[in-house]
Amino acid sequence: MSPPLFWVDDVGSAGSDITLAGPEGRHAVTVTRLAVGEAITLGDGRGSTAHCEVTAISGKDTLIAHAHTVTYTHPPRPFVTVVQALPKAERSELAVDLATEAGADRLVPWQAARCVARWTGKSEKGIAKWTAAATAAAKQSRRPWVPEIAPLATTTDIRARCADVIAVGGVVAVLHELGATPIRELPLAEAPEVLLVIGPEGGLDDAEIADLTALGATSVILGPQVLRTSTAAAVALGALGVLTERWDR
Repeated sequence: MSPPLFWVDDVGSAGSDITLAGPEGRHAVTVTRLAVGEAITLGDGRGSTAHCEVTAISGKDTLIAHAHTVTYTHPPRPFVTVVQALPKAERSELAVDLATEAGADRLVPWQAARCVARWTGKSEKGIAKWTAAATAAAKQSRRPWVPEIAPLATTTDIRARCADVIAVGGVVAVLHELGATPIRELPLAEAPEVLLVIGPEGGLDDAEIADLTALGATSVILGPQVLRTSTAAAVALGALGVLTERWDR
């Protein structure tokens, strides 16, 4: 089993000693019950990780780790942005958790037409919850990168994102149960970026699909099953891992 990962602001350099304190230190000392001599990984969430050995423990929330090696991992290619229509409250953070574990590089919360959930006037709270869920999921899955959580987007914002991705030769896939194109038929191999658009529980509005496909997006089907909004991104990311070089490491 790989060593547990904990977040720090700066992983330092090989040969340095790093202090892990605060909530992360408490989790390492009190919850994980690490001991001197054990191996851990410290990451900054921006691609850098230090492979360390615990050399000292102080109190219930502080430890010192010696960094043997420091590694930088480039983001996988193609870069994948998930536009996630707001799920209902009980499934919102689950969608973020699963997409993060499956490898999303950026998550964009979207107030789609048929969303039951509404973040009007409280988007900062929603963003904070998504950020916490993504940080925890990246830690659990030993990811060197914590995905970016973008501000709440309108359909106009999503149109602009789609146009930008298509302009640089990327692929925009609108996931829909009646999509005409299987995901394996998309030109993914050379795409610098992929944008996945996930609708809400009630499905995408016909006008939204028409709007995005008119910009160059493709209406895509993942398989024979109808997926919930909270799991669709994770399934699509798994397919991208196989169909591109994202998992070739």
